[in-house]
Amino acid sequence: MYDFIQSGILNQNTVLFYMINHGMDNNVFDFIMPLLTNFGSFIVWAAICGFLFIFGGEKGRKVAILGLAALFVSNVVVYLLKFIIAEPRPFITLPNVDLLVSESEFYSFPSGHTASSFAAAMVIGLKYKLNFRGKNYRLIYPLLAFAGVIGFSRIYIGVHYPLDVFFGAIVGILSALLVLKVEDNILVEKLSHVCLLDKLSTGKI
Repeated sequence: MYDFIQSGILNQNTVLFYMINHGMDNNVFDFIMPLLTNFGSFIVWAAICGFLFIFGGEKGRKVAILGLAALFVSNVVVYLLKFIIAEPRPFITLPNVDLLVSESEFYSFPSGHTASSFAAAMVIGLKYKLNFRGKNYRLIYPLLAFAGVIGFSRIYIGVHYPLDVFFGAIVGILSALLVLKVEDNILVEKLSHVCLLDKLSTGKI
């Protein structure tokens, strides 16, 4: 039963891959997706965090450190899973794949570009808001949409299966939430420590 379910999932994974890689093939995407996919790399998101650290003031520095931490955690998990699962990329195992970029890395699962994009998008998106016509809107929604497009591009250019992207997104989101949770716990500890010192100084304890 388990083998039957696993076989069905993997078959649908391949079918969906071909639907995107072949079925959605067009000249516009052939030009845009190989360029867009580069924005999902660890280096690009780390550079964005570096920009925030230098030009974003005190808040920018905090967000940059959190973003880099989320990127680090997500990439550690990704590379551990890549070597444990050791799934070859689709263009290595499948016939007639439209490979639109050169790719030297052998392992496919999960997608590192997708994980990095969702990790950084979660942190930056939850920390910043956009003021539009007097209303504040969180950046989380457009940034997550952008991360999703990055994930789509990884399938379209022929270097990842849909499941690679799906689990890459999960890794990225969970990495960001873990980093933000640790930040909240540290903040609570600091506030508790400050309150305790204040009570000691005023003789209320």
